[in-house]
Amino acid sequence: MKRKLIAAIGVATMIAGVAACGSGKKDDNGGKAGGSGSSAPKSITVWLTVDAQHNWPELVKAADDALVAKHPGLKVDHEYYAWPDKNAKLDAVLATDKAPDVVEMGNTEMVPYMAEGAFAQLDPSKFDNSGTWLDGLKQSVTYDGHTYGVPYYAAARIATWRKDVASAAGVSGTPKSWTELTADLDRIQAKEGSKFSAWYQPTRDWYAAMSFVYDAGGAIAKQDGGQWKGTLEDPAAVQGLTAWKNAEARYMHGDLTKDESDRYIVYGQGKAAMIYAPGWEAPSAADPKFDKTGGKLKDNLVNFVMPGPSGKQLPVFLGGSDLAVPTKSKAQDLAAEWIEDFTNTKGQQGLMGKGNLPNNTTQLAALQSDPASAVTAEAARSSWFVPTAPGWGTVEKQKTLQDMLQAIATGKKSVQQAAKDADSAIDKVINVKN
Repeated sequence: MKRKLIAAIGVATMIAGVAACGSGKKDDNGGKAGGSGSSAPKSITVWLTVDAQHNWPELVKAADDALVAKHPGLKVDHEYYAWPDKNAKLDAVLATDKAPDVVEMGNTEMVPYMAEGAFAQLDPSKFDNSGTWLDGLKQSVTYDGHTYGVPYYAAARIATWRKDVASAAGVSGTPKSWTELTADLDRIQAKEGSKFSAWYQPTRDWYAAMSFVYDAGGAIAKQDGGQWKGTLEDPAAVQGLTAWKNAEARYMHGDLTKDESDRYIVYGQGKAAMIYAPGWEAPSAADPKFDKTGGKLKDNLVNFVMPGPSGKQLPVFLGGSDLAVPTKSKAQDLAAEWIEDFTNTKGQQGLMGKGNLPNNTTQLAALQSDPASAVTAEAARSSWFVPTAPGWGTVEKQKTLQDMLQAIATGKKSVQQAAKDADSAIDKVINVKN
C-alpha cells in the first residue's frame, strides 16, 4: 500500500519529546502512565485513516468495547484522516503536548519517525501472533533491533490478465514460470499488435521494478559497519533491473513517463492484457465507471501469482499499515492495550472478512485454501521491504528510484549508468535523519 511521507520531524523536538514523555513515565501514584491509579488517563485518542471509518467501523468499536470493559469509565476518542493529510497533522501535533495515543501509519512511513524517536518502544510479546508477523510488516516496525509498532493489515501485488484476450492468442491457463509467462505474453503481443500492451507496467512503479532486483538477489541498499549504502549497481541488482527493462521493452507500449496512480483506469480502457498490481486494482478497472470495454472485464479477469526470472515467485513489496504509540502519549499502556484488542487474532479475522490480508502467516494459511483469496495469500508469503535507514524518507521524496527507472526505460541512460547515479543520490541522504 503506497504511502507518501509528507513532512519530516525536527530532531530537537523529538529528543525533547522522548525526554519528557518516554515509555517509562510515572503517574502521580508511581505507576506507569496509563495505569489504573487515580491519576490514570480518563480517555485515549486513536487516529486512523478513513479506510477504517468507511470499511470496518464495527471492528474499531469492538476494540473500543474490549478496552472499556477492562477499564470502566474510559473514553476512546477517534479522529480519521485521509492519507495525504495525516502526516502533516501528525508532524504539527508532535511538536506540542497534544499527541494522539495511537496513530495509523503506512508501513513505509514508519522509518523516519522511528529514527527520530517519535514512537515509543513496544514489547512484541504482548501482541497476538507477533512470532509469525509477515516479514515485510515486521521489518516496517523494527528499527535498530527494537519494535516501535504493530502490523495492522497487509496488501500484496498479484498478476491479473484477461482470459478472453489470452484465449484469442491461443493461451489457456495461467503461467507458472517466467518462461511460460513470457511465451504467453509474446503470443498475446503478436496477436494484438504494437499499439496494445500485453503487460501494462508503468515505468515509474518502483515497487514492481524493485521486486525484480530482490528476485535476482539484489537490494536497494545494504548496511555495512553501521552505515547504509546504495547497492543498485551491484551485479545482482543490475541483473534484476535488466530483466525488468527487457520486459518493459517487449510488452509495455504505453507512456513511458507515467507512474501507477491511474493504472486501474488505463487498464479499464481495454488496451492491455495484464497488470501486476495490488489486488484491488483489477476489480476497480472492471467497475462500470472505468470499464470502457463494454463490460468485458468483469467476467474475464484471472489472478495468478507472478513468477520471477529466478525461477521462484516474484517477491512482492508488502504494502500495509502499522499502528504506533507516540512517545508524547500520556497513556502509552492503554494505547498498547487498544492496539492489542484491535489487532489480535479475532480482530485480524474481522479484517480478513473485509478482504484484507492478516498481519501474520498463521492466519494467512487459512486464506490459501479459499479460491477468492488464495492467489493474494500465496503472493504475500515472499516479500521484501525498503531499507530501514534514517534517511529513507528523503530517498522516497526525491523520487530517486522513479527517475532511475524512467531513464532506463526511455533509453536516456544504460542500466549500469542509471543504477550508479541512483546509488550516488541515495548515498548522499540515506544516513541522514529526515
